[in-house]
Amino acid sequence: MTMREEIEAAAARYPDRRSAIMPALLIAQREHGHLPGPVLEEVADILGVERIWVYELATFYTLFHTEPIGMFHLQLCDNVSCMLCGSEDLLTHLEARLGIKKGETTPDGLFTLSTVECLGACEMAPVMQVGDDYHGNLDVVRLDALLDSLRAAAGRFARVEHASAPQPGE
Repeated sequence: MTMREEIEAAAARYPDRRSAIMPALLIAQREHGHLPGPVLEEVADILGVERIWVYELATFYTLFHTEPIGMFHLQLCDNVSCMLCGSEDLLTHLEARLGIKKGETTPDGLFTLSTVECLGACEMAPVMQVGDDYHGNLDVVRLDALLDSLRAAAGRFARVEHASAPQPGE
């Protein structure tokens, strides 16, 4: 199914096509990896809605990315519960360990580091979201183990992807 077909199917579930903007953005982001201007305009055109409505949602919610992000998007909560439990120190550690500041991506494209206002998981503070997964009760040791496991997963993914690619002479 093409992106257009998926968006049309999503829009058919709503009485007003404007209500389908968020599902359409998720579909487009899955397809393109992020949501640059031309993709946002395409979504608006498919839905037949004002482009500003699409831009407003894409730039308001942290789950949408108008710029490319790393393979692993590290979103560290910096709200009160997490801050009181040490998220500021974890952010400092992440920046030093990854060699980037929040809002940046590592040169190898593996990690993008962000802070978010609240992940709604105060009982696990400090907490970080990586993709769709929450990792809580973090400290430096747990954080380093998580980074190591993510790097290893990226290596396994690269080996599998490389092994399935056509080899020279094939």
